Amino acid sequence: MKLVNTDYIPGEEIVDALGIVKGTVVWSKNIGRDFLSGLKTIVGGEITAYTDMLQSARQIATKRMADDATNMGADAIINIRYGSSSVMAGAAEVIAYGTAVKLKK
Repeated sequence: MKLVNTDYIPGEEIVDALGIVKGTVVWSKNIGRDFLSGLKTIVGGEITAYTDMLQSARQIATKRMADDATNMGADAIINIRYGSSSVMAGAAEVIAYGTAVKLKK
């Protein structure tokens, strides 16, 4: 499965747009890490626990999006975008979405 955030794939011809595909996940950290991350806001700097949490969530959302495209018979996904929002303290929703396409063989 080819995944790109452009509206075309260099060297490939798109023969059909199958529709929008998406993958979503709501992911949270454990309470201990959330507490320690809160302490980090006092001194500043990157909160790596949240960075790691969002990276894991993006990977899961991407896989679910690719699985959705595979079920539609797609060869690739173009125009991939990500979005995220806070659902509650320490939890975030991540969505990956794009257009499933068939490529010329």
